[in-house]
Amino acid sequence: MGQPGSAYSLEKPVETLETHTISVLVDNEPGVLARVIGLFSGRGYNIESLTVSETEHEAHLSRITIVTTGTPMVIEQIKNQLDRLVPVHSVTDLTVCGETIERELALVKVAGVGEKRVEALRLAETFRAKAVDASLEHFVFEITGRQSKIEQFVALMQPLGLIEVCRTGVAAIARGAERM
Repeated sequence: MGQPGSAYSLEKPVETLETHTISVLVDNEPGVLARVIGLFSGRGYNIESLTVSETEHEAHLSRITIVTTGTPMVIEQIKNQLDRLVPVHSVTDLTVCGETIERELALVKVAGVGEKRVEALRLAETFRAKAVDASLEHFVFEITGRQSKIEQFVALMQPLGLIEVCRTGVAAIARGAERM
């Protein structure tokens, strides 16, 4: 600890990291996704999940759903910088706009025989996962839900013979009648 009255003794406040789901409505044209991703990579921001799809065919609009983590100041910077990109029509932070519906789809391949096979089937039923492919040696389960549900399912499948996982990323929409 520094001397009394010294500025060196002041502790810096610790900012907590927050996870936010941001929805961006953009023109559906070549290079738009690259510009959005470039904004993140150029500033060292991490993308935890990314989902992109055309949502309005006639208007040629796509929706990009990004899950990212940062301090409140960084999240605000991300939203402001996204809003300034030319092909962006709107930026909505779904985390702060109230109740949202978030879902992800995962395909989970599990190998197992005997008791492990029976346990994998039992857990799949509990999690409402659907077997979309099966043989005598393996299953491929399809599961949808919140990220936490999928992570829990994958963790439980690990000791039962988890082979691989393929995830779509988060799709999210705000509740209510309002449009983004």
